[in-house]
Amino acid sequence: MTEQKQTNQEFFKVKGEELLEKIKEIIKEGNARRIIIKNEKEETIVEFPLTIGAVGILLAPVFAAVAAIAALVTDCTVVVEKREED
Repeated sequence: MTEQKQTNQEFFKVKGEELLEKIKEIIKEGNARRIIIKNEKEETIVEFPLTIGAVGILLAPVFAAVAAIAALVTDCTVVVEKREED
């Protein structure tokens, strides 16, 4: 028997200059499985999975990408997929 876990999503509207801090906050919480960043037209700009134990230097490329995106967008939506635990 395969165990299926429910995934839920949270949506955050943020300004470009607030994007990096919001992503850091989400990662620090530790229960996010995937983060998706969408532009004003709700088109996906970038999507990246987060794995348990991915800290420090492994997240440096993610932060660099998010900082570059923040410089280019004015408003965006951050979609956080979280897996619900039993």
